[in-house]
Amino acid sequence: MTHSIALVLALACGTAAAAEVALIGIIGERAAVLAVDGGDPKTVKVGQKWKGITVLSVEKDRATVEVDGRRRVLVQGQHYRSAAALSERQQVTLAADRHGHFVTQGAINGNPVRFLVDTGATSIALPGRDAERLGIDYRKGARGVTQTANGTVAVYRVVFDSVRLGGIELRMVEGVVIEQGLDIALLGMSFLNRVEMKRDGETMTLIRRF
Repeated sequence: MTHSIALVLALACGTAAAAEVALIGIIGERAAVLAVDGGDPKTVKVGQKWKGITVLSVEKDRATVEVDGRRRVLVQGQHYRSAAALSERQQVTLAADRHGHFVTQGAINGNPVRFLVDTGATSIALPGRDAERLGIDYRKGARGVTQTANGTVAVYRVVFDSVRLGGIELRMVEGVVIEQGLDIALLGMSFLNRVEMKRDGETMTLIRRF
């Protein structure tokens, strides 16, 4: 039996009771673990209907569900939402992995980036290889140095045109590019200072401030 923790996914539900559906995990090929509107997780078997959501099938990292007559595939790291499902303020809910970390898929300048939420980082920190993949000419930025497990490495200050996480998209967000020694992008306080963070057990909800 496998039970993989997934990113919480916003899903448009039309006239269905649910406004936000979270894929918390997968149990083999028999059931999906779902949460609705931030409530307690519920194991829903294939073919079973719960709060207007029918689980049609499950695989290793995804579940196919039917809501209000429409099929949706919930995949780790992807978001499903529509204007009908959005509140007045943009928000996203994340689920912790088995180590208690919040790792999620987002985007910088419209391109996919995997983030680790890190309140100890003063700004978004992007690995050099990711910056190159995104086409960011970071070496034009102000250069500095920082200490990592691999020793002293160069860092460059940058400003990202846009940073998106689920339903939240912020413009002109400060960051740094670390050329070596960083394995995953850190979602630091230059982004987190512009949202409210609400922790509830194994989930965290971010709500845009401004």
